Amino acid sequence: MMGITVFFITSMLKSVFIEFGMAVGLFAIFAILRFRTRNFSLKDMSYIFTTIGISVINSLKLVGFPVLGVIIFNLMIVVAAIILEEFTLKNNTVTYTIVYEDLDLLKSGKKQKIVREISCLTGKDILRYRIRKIDYKSKVALIDISFRDNNGTS
Repeated sequence: MMGITVFFITSMLKSVFIEFGMAVGLFAIFAILRFRTRNFSLKDMSYIFTTIGISVINSLKLVGFPVLGVIIFNLMIVVAAIILEEFTLKNNTVTYTIVYEDLDLLKSGKKQKIVREISCLTGKDILRYRIRKIDYKSKVALIDISFRDNNGTS
């Protein structure tokens, strides 16, 4: 989203004279939102930046730039947001770190067994796992597991 918005803003800047103060002001607004408010997720920051970008595109004094072009830019950004939102909802995965105690299963060649074991323990359909750390003294391992989050909750 941010890349699309920046592309449209910069492509429109070729046909519009913009003062340095306005350019700095755009980044100041974004910095204030980022550092002076509660922590937003990356998705929320993308939407905020896109909203600011659309506002800037619509507020520019366009000399020689067709109004239909601005409308098309706005529609492309909104359609891209809808497509990306649908894609992320369908492919949303959650990653957790768990403490695993059966070090024998961590040996190579037993990938399917460990996936079944972790799936049974967690009740989730495990997509992938990654061994983060093995502590042979305590006989435990830290494992990052990833599973699909279908309903937005874990």
